[in-house]
Amino acid sequence: MDKYNQEVFTRVVKAGRRTYFIDVRTTKGAGDHYITITEIKRNETDSEKFKIFLYKEDFDKFLIALTDSINFAKNNFKSNESN
Repeated sequence: MDKYNQEVFTRVVKAGRRTYFIDVRTTKGAGDHYITITEIKRNETDSEKFKIFLYKEDFDKFLIALTDSINFAKNNFKSNESN
């Protein structure tokens, strides 16, 4: 673990071949918090890793946009089944 950007809280979401890590970390200087969201996608030969850094001043805007997007996706789902 990086001694300057320590994880102070972690959640893991396993979703098939993907695993998501949502970590709260502390900044080096001010001791503020930020969030990293890491996606690891595994396949037969290797794995890919993507990371997003989300800073405190953007938490509210990000949460609103994410909630709006999730609600839209849930409410506009069209089934492939015929009635």
